[in-house]
Amino acid sequence: MEENTKKMLAGEPYRPDTEELGKFSSLAHRLCRDYNMTADEEKLERNAIIDKLFPDHGESVYLQGPIEVDYGRFTKLGDNFYANFNLTILDTCPITIGKNVMCGPNVTLATPLHPLLAEQRNPRMQEDGKVADIEYGAPITIGNNCWLASNVTVCAGVKIGNNCVIGAGAVVTKDIPDNSLAVGVPAKVIRTLSEKDHLNNYPY
Repeated sequence: MEENTKKMLAGEPYRPDTEELGKFSSLAHRLCRDYNMTADEEKLERNAIIDKLFPDHGESVYLQGPIEVDYGRFTKLGDNFYANFNLTILDTCPITIGKNVMCGPNVTLATPLHPLLAEQRNPRMQEDGKVADIEYGAPITIGNNCWLASNVTVCAGVKIGNNCVIGAGAVVTKDIPDNSLAVGVPAKVIRTLSEKDHLNNYPY
């Protein structure tokens, strides 16, 4: 692995235009295209693509599709991961997802960050004579047994604890503790989930 890629994964400023990262992203984008052209019943084809796109995944991963993934190889999916339509994963830094995590439609997990000052954010001449920008990022961690409802965005550097529910449309910018119900923009914890939330007449 090139030094630039190691910097990217460590959350340090890096160049996104290197040959290695270009190969990684091109492969991921082709695999996403191939996956999005498959149908639900083409399970063998879909599973083969998931194996290539997410080398570090658990058992029983289901992606409804379409999907858009930056690299895939830097994302870990736990057992029984489920994603509805339009999952977007931008894994310039590692993304770690626990077991039994559900994502509603249009969920975005975004680890990239860009400088706030325009003169640092804009593409410019680099030491090697090429015009490029400098980016950085921060990892995302999602615990076990979480549900991210429709249109949730999880931002760089966020840790979501176990057994959490993130309400529809929420933008998660700060860590969420275990057993929390969080909603809003930015997402805020409104209460702790408990046995009071047990669905009556349901066997579990």
